[in-house]
Amino acid sequence: MSKYIVEADSIYLEFNNRSILSDVYVKSETGRVTGFLGRNGCGKSTLMKVIFGSLKGNFQSVRLDGQYQKNLYQLSGCIRYLPQKTFIPKHLLINHICNLYEVNLIALTHDFPFIEKYHTKNLGSLSGGEIRLFEAALIIKSPVKFIILDEPFSHIMPLYIEKLKELIAIEKHNKGIIITDHMYKHIMDVSDDLYLIREGKTFRVNDKDDLERHGYILQ
Repeated sequence: MSKYIVEADSIYLEFNNRSILSDVYVKSETGRVTGFLGRNGCGKSTLMKVIFGSLKGNFQSVRLDGQYQKNLYQLSGCIRYLPQKTFIPKHLLINHICNLYEVNLIALTHDFPFIEKYHTKNLGSLSGGEIRLFEAALIIKSPVKFIILDEPFSHIMPLYIEKLKELIAIEKHNKGIIITDHMYKHIMDVSDDLYLIREGKTFRVNDKDDLERHGYILQ
Protein backbone atom coordinates (compact mmCIF):
# COMPACT_ATOMS: atom_id res chain seq x y z
CA MET A 1 0.00 0.00 0.00
CA SER A 2 1.28 3.49 -0.86
CA LYS A 3 2.16 5.80 2.01
CA TYR A 4 0.82 9.36 2.09
CA ILE A 5 1.94 12.22 4.33
CA VAL A 6 0.15 15.40 5.35
CA GLU A 7 2.21 18.20 6.93
CA ALA A 8 1.08 21.57 8.26
CA ASP A 9 3.38 24.38 9.31
CA SER A 10 4.05 28.12 8.93
CA ILE A 11 0.55 28.61 10.32
CA TYR A 12 -0.40 31.92 11.83
CA LEU A 13 -3.99 32.66 12.74
CA GLU A 14 -5.48 35.45 14.82
CA PHE A 15 -9.02 36.47 15.80
CA ASN A 16 -9.75 40.00 17.01
CA ASN A 17 -6.03 40.77 17.30
CA ARG A 18 -5.54 37.67 19.46
CA SER A 19 -3.06 35.07 18.25
CA ILE A 20 -4.61 31.58 18.17
CA LEU A 21 -1.91 29.64 16.28
CA SER A 22 1.57 30.98 15.78
CA ASP A 23 4.25 28.28 15.76
CA VAL A 24 2.88 25.01 14.48
CA TYR A 25 4.29 21.91 12.85
CA VAL A 26 2.34 18.67 12.67
CA LYS A 27 2.70 15.60 10.52
CA SER A 28 0.25 12.79 9.83
CA GLU A 29 0.93 9.75 7.71
CA THR A 30 -1.05 6.74 6.60
CA GLY A 31 -0.59 3.79 8.91
CA ARG A 32 -0.37 5.98 12.02
CA VAL A 33 -2.61 7.85 14.45
CA THR A 34 -1.64 11.44 15.27
CA GLY A 35 -3.13 12.78 18.49
CA PHE A 36 -3.63 16.40 19.56
CA LEU A 37 -3.96 17.37 23.22
CA GLY A 38 -4.50 20.75 24.82
CA ARG A 39 -6.76 22.75 27.06
CA ASN A 40 -10.04 24.36 25.98
CA GLY A 41 -9.46 27.23 23.58
CA CYS A 42 -5.86 26.30 22.80
CA GLY A 43 -6.55 25.91 19.06
CA LYS A 44 -6.93 22.15 18.54
CA SER A 45 -10.18 22.37 16.55
CA THR A 46 -8.91 25.45 14.74
CA LEU A 47 -5.79 23.61 13.60
CA MET A 48 -7.86 20.66 12.44
CA LYS A 49 -10.06 22.94 10.34
CA VAL A 50 -7.00 24.59 8.81
CA ILE A 51 -5.59 21.18 7.86
CA PHE A 52 -8.95 20.09 6.44
CA GLY A 53 -9.27 23.32 4.48
CA SER A 54 -12.51 24.73 5.88
CA LEU A 55 -10.71 27.52 7.77
CA LYS A 56 -7.98 29.79 6.46
CA GLY A 57 -5.11 31.11 8.53
CA ASN A 58 -3.49 34.49 8.01
CA PHE A 59 -0.54 32.41 6.81
CA GLN A 60 -0.30 28.66 6.36
CA SER A 61 1.25 25.77 4.51
CA VAL A 62 -0.59 22.46 4.26
CA ARG A 63 1.10 19.86 2.09
CA LEU A 64 0.21 16.41 0.80
CA ASP A 65 3.33 14.41 -0.04
CA GLY A 66 5.30 17.65 -0.15
CA GLN A 67 2.94 19.44 -2.50
CA TYR A 68 1.12 22.56 -1.24
CA GLN A 69 -2.65 22.16 -1.16
CA LYS A 70 -5.15 24.99 -0.84
CA ASN A 71 -7.99 22.78 0.42
CA LEU A 72 -7.43 19.10 1.19
CA TYR A 73 -11.16 18.44 1.36
CA GLN A 74 -11.50 19.32 -2.32
CA LEU A 75 -9.21 16.44 -3.34
CA SER A 76 -11.22 13.35 -4.23
CA GLY A 77 -10.72 10.49 -1.80
CA CYS A 78 -8.32 12.51 0.35
CA ILE A 79 -9.87 13.45 3.68
CA ARG A 80 -13.02 13.50 5.82
CA TYR A 81 -13.71 15.33 9.06
CA LEU A 82 -15.79 14.61 12.15
CA PRO A 83 -16.63 17.94 13.82
CA GLN A 84 -17.69 18.30 17.45
CA LYS A 85 -21.36 18.76 16.59
CA THR A 86 -23.79 16.68 14.52
CA PHE A 87 -23.16 17.43 10.86
CA ILE A 88 -25.40 15.08 8.88
CA PRO A 89 -28.97 16.31 8.20
CA LYS A 90 -31.31 14.32 10.45
CA HIS A 91 -33.93 13.75 7.74
CA LEU A 92 -31.58 11.53 5.71
CA LEU A 93 -32.09 7.76 5.87
CA ILE A 94 -29.35 5.66 7.49
CA ASN A 95 -28.93 3.42 4.44
CA HIS A 96 -28.77 6.45 2.16
CA ILE A 97 -26.11 8.08 4.36
CA CYS A 98 -23.95 4.95 4.18
CA ASN A 99 -24.27 4.94 0.39
CA LEU A 100 -23.27 8.61 0.22
CA TYR A 101 -20.18 7.96 2.34
CA GLU A 102 -19.36 4.66 0.60
CA VAL A 103 -19.47 2.78 3.90
CA ASN A 104 -20.83 -0.77 4.01
CA LEU A 105 -23.97 -0.72 6.17
CA ILE A 106 -23.78 -4.45 6.92
CA ALA A 107 -20.20 -4.15 8.17
CA LEU A 108 -21.17 -1.12 10.25
CA THR A 109 -24.08 -3.06 11.75
CA HIS A 110 -21.75 -5.94 12.59
CA ASP A 111 -19.66 -3.55 14.68
CA PHE A 112 -22.69 -1.79 16.20
CA PRO A 113 -25.73 -4.12 16.17
CA PHE A 114 -28.13 -1.43 17.44
CA ILE A 115 -28.01 0.15 13.96
CA GLU A 116 -29.89 -2.77 12.39
CA LYS A 117 -33.33 -1.56 13.47
CA TYR A 118 -32.62 1.85 11.92
CA HIS A 119 -31.53 0.72 8.43
CA THR A 120 -34.53 2.28 6.70
CA LYS A 121 -35.16 5.06 9.21
CA ASN A 122 -33.80 8.59 9.26
CA LEU A 123 -30.88 9.75 11.37
CA GLY A 124 -33.21 11.69 13.66
CA SER A 125 -34.68 8.39 14.86
CA LEU A 126 -31.48 7.74 16.84
CA SER A 127 -30.74 9.20 20.26
CA GLY A 128 -28.13 11.95 20.58
CA GLY A 129 -25.46 9.51 21.75
CA GLU A 130 -26.32 7.05 18.98
CA ILE A 131 -26.05 9.79 16.35
CA ARG A 132 -22.61 10.73 17.67
CA LEU A 133 -21.50 7.10 17.58
CA PHE A 134 -22.90 6.53 14.08
CA GLU A 135 -21.22 9.65 12.67
CA ALA A 136 -17.89 8.78 14.30
CA ALA A 137 -17.96 5.21 12.99
CA LEU A 138 -19.00 6.46 9.54
CA ILE A 139 -15.98 8.76 9.29
CA ILE A 140 -13.58 6.19 10.76
CA LYS A 141 -14.64 3.60 8.17
CA SER A 142 -14.65 6.06 5.24
CA PRO A 143 -12.56 4.97 2.21
CA VAL A 144 -10.21 7.98 2.19
CA LYS A 145 -6.51 8.58 2.81
CA PHE A 146 -6.95 10.69 5.96
CA ILE A 147 -9.61 11.34 8.58
CA ILE A 148 -9.86 14.00 11.28
CA LEU A 149 -11.77 13.19 14.47
CA ASP A 150 -12.67 16.08 16.80
CA GLU A 151 -13.77 14.65 20.17
CA PRO A 152 -15.15 11.34 18.84
CA PHE A 153 -15.58 9.90 22.36
CA SER A 154 -17.82 12.66 23.72
CA HIS A 155 -21.33 11.60 24.86
CA ILE A 156 -20.60 7.95 24.10
CA MET A 157 -20.89 5.02 26.51
CA PRO A 158 -17.57 3.51 27.70
CA LEU A 159 -18.33 0.20 25.97
CA TYR A 160 -18.67 1.95 22.62
CA ILE A 161 -15.59 4.10 23.25
CA GLU A 162 -13.56 0.90 23.44
CA LYS A 163 -15.18 -0.31 20.21
CA LEU A 164 -14.28 2.94 18.45
CA LYS A 165 -10.70 2.56 19.68
CA GLU A 166 -10.65 -0.95 18.20
CA LEU A 167 -11.92 0.41 14.86
CA ILE A 168 -9.27 3.12 14.88
CA ALA A 169 -6.55 0.50 15.45
CA ILE A 170 -7.86 -1.48 12.47
CA GLU A 171 -8.55 1.41 10.11
CA LYS A 172 -5.19 3.14 10.68
CA HIS A 173 -3.64 0.45 8.49
CA ASN A 174 -5.59 1.93 5.55
CA LYS A 175 -5.38 5.64 6.34
CA GLY A 176 -3.84 8.40 8.43
CA ILE A 177 -5.87 9.46 11.45
CA ILE A 178 -5.75 12.80 13.28
CA ILE A 179 -7.64 12.81 16.57
CA THR A 180 -8.28 14.93 19.65
CA ASP A 181 -10.41 14.52 22.75
CA HIS A 182 -10.41 15.78 26.33
CA MET A 183 -10.29 12.15 27.45
CA TYR A 184 -6.52 12.28 27.13
CA LYS A 185 -5.89 8.71 28.29
CA HIS A 186 -7.88 7.38 25.33
CA ILE A 187 -5.88 9.62 22.97
CA MET A 188 -2.61 8.36 24.44
CA ASP A 189 -3.86 4.78 24.03
CA VAL A 190 -4.60 5.08 20.31
CA SER A 191 -1.90 7.53 19.16
CA ASP A 192 1.40 6.66 17.53
CA ASP A 193 2.44 10.33 17.43
CA LEU A 194 1.27 12.91 19.93
CA TYR A 195 1.33 16.71 19.98
CA LEU A 196 0.42 19.11 22.76
CA ILE A 197 -0.93 22.49 21.66
CA ARG A 198 -0.16 25.27 24.15
CA GLU A 199 -0.08 29.04 23.67
CA GLY A 200 -0.55 28.59 19.93
CA LYS A 201 2.47 26.31 19.57
CA THR A 202 2.89 22.57 19.11
CA PHE A 203 5.13 20.37 21.24
CA ARG A 204 5.92 16.72 20.62
CA VAL A 205 4.85 14.47 23.46
CA ASN A 206 6.51 11.14 24.19
CA ASP A 207 4.92 10.15 27.48
CA LYS A 208 2.87 11.24 30.47
CA ASP A 209 5.91 12.97 31.99
CA ASP A 210 5.94 15.42 29.07
CA LEU A 211 2.30 16.30 29.76
CA GLU A 212 3.13 16.95 33.42
CA ARG A 213 6.14 19.06 32.46
CA HIS A 214 4.00 21.25 30.20
CA GLY A 215 1.33 21.59 32.90
CA TYR A 216 -1.40 19.77 30.97
CA ILE A 217 -1.93 17.26 33.78
CA LEU A 218 -1.00 17.41 37.46
CA GLN A 219 1.84 15.34 38.84
